[in-house]
Amino acid sequence: MLRYTIRRIIMVIPVVLGVMLIVFLFQAISKEDPVAEILGPGATLEDMELKRGELGLNDPIVIQYARYVWNFASKGDLGLSYSSGQPVIRDLINRYPITIRLALGAVMLAVIIGIPLGVISAVKQYTLVDSGVLAFAVAAASIPNFWFGLMLISLFAVKLRWLPSVGISNPLGWVMPTIVVMVNAMANFIRNTRSSMLESIRQDYVRMARAKGLRETTVIIRHAFRNSLIPIINIIGNALGIQLGGALIVESVFGLPGIGKYAIDSISARNFPAVRGSVVLLAITFTLVNLIVDLIFTIADPRIKTALYNARKKRAKTPIVKMGGMKADG
Repeated sequence: MLRYTIRRIIMVIPVVLGVMLIVFLFQAISKEDPVAEILGPGATLEDMELKRGELGLNDPIVIQYARYVWNFASKGDLGLSYSSGQPVIRDLINRYPITIRLALGAVMLAVIIGIPLGVISAVKQYTLVDSGVLAFAVAAASIPNFWFGLMLISLFAVKLRWLPSVGISNPLGWVMPTIVVMVNAMANFIRNTRSSMLESIRQDYVRMARAKGLRETTVIIRHAFRNSLIPIINIIGNALGIQLGGALIVESVFGLPGIGKYAIDSISARNFPAVRGSVVLLAITFTLVNLIVDLIFTIADPRIKTALYNARKKRAKTPIVKMGGMKADG
């Protein structure tokens, strides 16, 4: 188990390096000049050239990439923001809890609503209840986040004046952003939980449990649902990573000072270090979430832990072939 965990942690490294490389390649092919944005329209060519040298933008993109990776690996440095002159990592740390709180709250609410609806839809297959739940899931998955957010603001903030339209100074400010981010995840949970439950319900062990005279609730929860947990856990982990990215637009719509709004503002200001830092931090978070999900798999499904144990035992018993044509040990 420990060896498997270490191997999965090491696999995070090439993912992060790949994300950094992609971001740098986009910067290389971009024709935008951040120096012009920093110095303003009155800057001379000499001033702009000096600023480029100060920021290291005159170096080849390979040198810039290597320097960026080394600074991040050795010092956790993601560069300085062109706008504020402050370390990007400091700006991200201040905004990171808001984005995480929004994504976690949305996914938890989606789990509470979506998974029970998916189970009910599977149990009531081909009934009016099943059709209603599926129609609700399709409608929820089809709603664009930005449009839904604007509609909620128009209704609950402008017309009814029940909730604040922007900001989180009031705890009620979290309500609408969380609902908007939650909707698509909930629809995904409903459909995938239903599919996983239908597959489990048709298995022989469920028929055997019913033949023993167990109550239907016990059969559904203890037998069908427990054996559907592996794909559901995977969906939850992926949803958390996806909602981190989906929160980018929602944070801008509701004026939340999270990483999403920070990244979008940085794109508008040609603040490349801030954009790179935002993407790298979100990529690290996503890969760590997937790592945690993989580790939870071994707890939820003992068969995975057994497979890991058997693989380690098989490697330990592998015969060692001696030189000189002698027979292998064992």
